[in-house]
Amino acid sequence: MREELLSPDHSIEDEEIDIELDALGLRPTSLEDFIGQPELKEHLAIILGAARKRNQPSDHLLFAGPPGLGKTTLANIVAREMQVAIHTTSGPALERAGDLAAILTKLEPGDVLFIDEIHRLSRAVEEVLYPAMEDFQLDIVLGKGPAARSVRLTIAPFTLVGATTRTGLITGPLRDRFGLVARMDYYDSEDLNIIILRSANIFDVEIDEAGSKEIAIRSRGTPRIANRLLRRVRDYAEIKADGVIDEKTAVEGLKLFGVDERGLDKVDRAILRAICERFDGGPVGLSTLAISVTEPTETVEDVYEPFLIQQGFIMRTPRGRVATGASWKHLGLTPPETKSLTSPNLLSQLND
Repeated sequence: MREELLSPDHSIEDEEIDIELDALGLRPTSLEDFIGQPELKEHLAIILGAARKRNQPSDHLLFAGPPGLGKTTLANIVAREMQVAIHTTSGPALERAGDLAAILTKLEPGDVLFIDEIHRLSRAVEEVLYPAMEDFQLDIVLGKGPAARSVRLTIAPFTLVGATTRTGLITGPLRDRFGLVARMDYYDSEDLNIIILRSANIFDVEIDEAGSKEIAIRSRGTPRIANRLLRRVRDYAEIKADGVIDEKTAVEGLKLFGVDERGLDKVDRAILRAICERFDGGPVGLSTLAISVTEPTETVEDVYEPFLIQQGFIMRTPRGRVATGASWKHLGLTPPETKSLTSPNLLSQLND
């Protein structure tokens, strides 16, 4: 297997995360080791197995879903299963068509090009990507003005793996060029429990089944959060307990770090309190809600809302976000029986 290549366009933050995961050995290296997403794993096993049998690159793959579910890990697994190099970059890093052209011309036959946050590609870069994905051709314009001419270069056949947290922002022509568009689901507590026990073994942390399950329940269906909570509880156990994570230690440690029994953190509860207390349960517009909790709109919509909606705490309506009965109960509040016409909620009912 050729050594993995890291594009200079890859962000420093992403590189540090990748290095940390690889150094700790937390990132699975094969489909067999990958926990969860059984349907997607079956699809990938067939697609990659057939590609290896034909001795050809696999179809282009698009992984969509909330952050922390394993999109980057799967991209690396695709490269390892195909025994090729992986070149990593991101949508915001490819500012000009020439940035993408420089990467494409360096690819060797069968290589994997992984573009994270692919929905943030500029239109000019996307236009270059179309012929590259379909015909493995690269159109380059030489010169300027009347003397400008277009030259088509042949590039090595490759597999594009894209990752996105917002499928709706990907243009139709780009999405249609992927052979597989896979939506990654949140993990159930059983799969998260297996992930936590595996990570605890790698960290050399003593943990019992009850402690692991307690962390899994509060991990919001996300392996990245599960591993992060495990590290925080490990720290708590080393300082406040005897280093062993049992159910009591897990509960006390998570409580100290602001994670409640439903997995909600400080920002989650702030969102629910804003809807319930400031806006009488809603509806409240997204922008208004984001301002009230001092978080960017994109962060509220992409990071916090999906879990709160999935757990039945809030609903999206044409007029804005509305708190459900579960929100009032979780916060220990009594929902109002009627709403006043002078409620500040009326100011937030405009679509924003």
